[in-house]
Amino acid sequence: MNTNLKILFMGTPDFAVQSLREIVEAGYNVVAVVTMPDKPAGRGRQLQMSPVKVYALEKGLIVLQPEKLKAPEFIETLDEIKPDLGVVVAFRMLPEMVWNLPKLGTVNLHGSLLPQYRGAAPINWAIINGETETGYTIFQLQHQIDTGDVLAQEKMPISLEDNAGSIHDKMMVAGAKLLVKTINSIAEGTVKSIAQSKLPELTVLKPAPKIFRETCQLKPELNVSNAYNLIRGLSPYPAAWAKFSNQENEIREVKIFESSIQSEIKVENGKILSDNKSYIYIGFQDGTLSIDEIQPQGKRAMKVREYLAGNKFNDDWCLIS
Repeated sequence: MNTNLKILFMGTPDFAVQSLREIVEAGYNVVAVVTMPDKPAGRGRQLQMSPVKVYALEKGLIVLQPEKLKAPEFIETLDEIKPDLGVVVAFRMLPEMVWNLPKLGTVNLHGSLLPQYRGAAPINWAIINGETETGYTIFQLQHQIDTGDVLAQEKMPISLEDNAGSIHDKMMVAGAKLLVKTINSIAEGTVKSIAQSKLPELTVLKPAPKIFRETCQLKPELNVSNAYNLIRGLSPYPAAWAKFSNQENEIREVKIFESSIQSEIKVENGKILSDNKSYIYIGFQDGTLSIDEIQPQGKRAMKVREYLAGNKFNDDWCLIS
């Protein structure tokens, strides 16, 4: 196996660190790591390095942090490095002059079974849509986003207890291993690719667009399964949120991280039922949801019993859009 293959790695969050670690530990020559510029964070607004940069510096790797991916000095640096293969995991959209620069092109780890769930948030949308199975794909980058030839895929089940965080963590590890297997095949010259148009045809192609605040709101017009899936599909980040109101027009806005469907309990659609000690139930069109972990504005996340110690509900509280 040709571990001298010169790899240009591009990624930013923890999800990408696992892939970079697997590549480094497999003995490959990572000639440079491209990640987002340091950003101010926290109350002190001090510059914070990305997780990928932290790991890369620990391993003594060259780190590049271009503000603009088309910047001439960045492209010149890549020309000087002359990478054989680009590897992208959880990074920005790349211009062609970057992904087409390595002589073997650039591969990407995507968190779905392409062509299903193309886009920025495949894990979230698979759970929001109530899927019982997802997967991850290694594919070759080309012009249109997430449409390149598939080099490898593996399936992954989604249980009713899974949320976006648990699937993220499982996929982070399993996807990194598949990525290294694929790089091994590329290095050995045995990799096989298949155009997405040649894969088994899907009846409906579901997108996975970027998630905005309005997507995350829990609304009374949802059915109970959709409400449950929305919460777990957005937990722990960016998190579903709900707005409660009473007859005095008092408003409470909260994030919700955990819930459970209560099939034996009936609550009128949109109404909130609580004993003000241990439970908060919300009625939906066809069932009732129990809120199990909640975060009021400006506070930390907490179990509902703790929340109710300082927040009471009379009979006139409702979930509002």
